[in-house]
Amino acid sequence: MSTTLVAPARFEQRIRHSRFLALATSVDDIAAATAWIAAQSDAAASHNCWAHRIGDACRCSDDGEPAGTAGRPILQAIDGQDMDHVAVLVSRWFGGIKLGAGGLVRAYAGTAAECLRTAPRRALIVPVVRVLHCTPAELARLHARLPAFEAALTRERHAADSAQCELTLPAAQLAAFTAWFADLTRGRGRIAPGDAATARD
Repeated sequence: MSTTLVAPARFEQRIRHSRFLALATSVDDIAAATAWIAAQSDAAASHNCWAHRIGDACRCSDDGEPAGTAGRPILQAIDGQDMDHVAVLVSRWFGGIKLGAGGLVRAYAGTAAECLRTAPRRALIVPVVRVLHCTPAELARLHARLPAFEAALTRERHAADSAQCELTLPAAQLAAFTAWFADLTRGRGRIAPGDAATARD
C-alpha cells in the first residue's frame, strides 16, 4: 500500500562543499504541488530541483542541472519508497567543486531519499466514488452496513420503485462492498463509477 507524509519533512547535507537541502510535503493535486514548490524554492540557491507524484501523474525538473541528473532521481526516490501524493524539492548551493553527472544523480537521489526515509508517514487511503441503483426497501440495510466498509453516502435520490445513491469509500474496500451489494440486491442492483471529484471534496 502506498504511503504519504504526515507532516512536512526536511533533510540537509553537504557533499564536496555543495549544500543540498531537501524539503518534502504531502499534496492533494498538481496545483497544490506547483504552488508549494514555487513558495519553497530559494532564489539564492544555484538550483531548485523537484519532483512530485500524484497517482499516475508525475512531473520533475532539473532546473538547470544536466538533463536527468536531478529531477528524475528525486522522482525515483519517491517511487522507490512507494510514496504518493508527495512533492519533494531539493535545493543546491554550489560549493565550487563539480560533482559530475553520476555524482549529481547520487546527491539528489540520496538527499531526497533520506528526507523521505526519516519522515513520519501514513497509509494513503485512495477514495473511489460509485453510483448505486437499488430498491427503496434495500436502503435501510445499505445505510446500516456503510460503517463496515468505511463508506459514506454523498447523494441519494428516491423514486416510487427505485433508489440511486452516490457512495464514497476507500479503494481497498471496493471489492468487498461490491460482493456484499450483489448479495443484498440478489444480483439485481447496479454499481457504476461516479464523479471522482466528489471523493476530493
